[in-house]
Amino acid sequence: MQTLAQLREDFDKRARRSLSLPAAGLLVWCVVGVLGMILPPRAATFALVFATGAIFPLAMGIARLRGEQLIENTNPLAKLMFVCVVMVNLLWAVHIPLLMHAPRFVPLSLGIGLGLHWMVYSWIIAHPLGYRHAVLRTIGLLAVWFAFPAHAVTASAAVVVAAYAITLLEMRARPGIVAAAPGLDSARA
Repeated sequence: MQTLAQLREDFDKRARRSLSLPAAGLLVWCVVGVLGMILPPRAATFALVFATGAIFPLAMGIARLRGEQLIENTNPLAKLMFVCVVMVNLLWAVHIPLLMHAPRFVPLSLGIGLGLHWMVYSWIIAHPLGYRHAVLRTIGLLAVWFAFPAHAVTASAAVVVAAYAITLLEMRARPGIVAAAPGLDSARA
C-alpha cells in the first residue's frame, strides 16, 4: 500500500502538473470576456453558460498533447479529483434556475462554482496555490459583480482569467512533489 506522500507524487507525475484544465479554462473565459463586450447582457450570459461547457473537452485535447493523464489516471487522488469535478457540476442544478429566473447572478454563480474544486486540488498536491486561486477568485468575482453590474460577464471573465494566469504561473514554477522517506508520511499528512 502506498503512503499519502507516494500517492501525491504519483498523482503529480501522471498529471504532469495538471496544466490542461486551467489552460482550457483560461482560454474559454477569455472568449467569454470578449463576448461579454460585444453581446447584450442576456446573450453574453447565455454565451457564458454554453462556453463553460467547452472547458473539459478542450482540456482533454490539451492533456492529450501534453501527455497528461486526465481521465485514465488510476491514482486514488485522481479519482478524488474526479469526484470533486462531478460535485462542482452538480451545481448546474443552481446555475440553470438562476439562468431562467435571475440571470444577473449567473456570472457570479458559475465563476465561483466552477472554481471550488481548487480547494481539493491544493490539498492533493500539498501546495497552497489552489487555496489562493479559489479564495481570490471568489473575492474578486463578488467585488466585480457589485462594482460592474452592467458588465458582469466581462468583469467576471477578467477576474477568472487573472486567477487562472496567476495560478498557471505558480503551477509551472512550483517544485514537483517528492515522496517522504518511509515513516515520515504521517507527520507530513
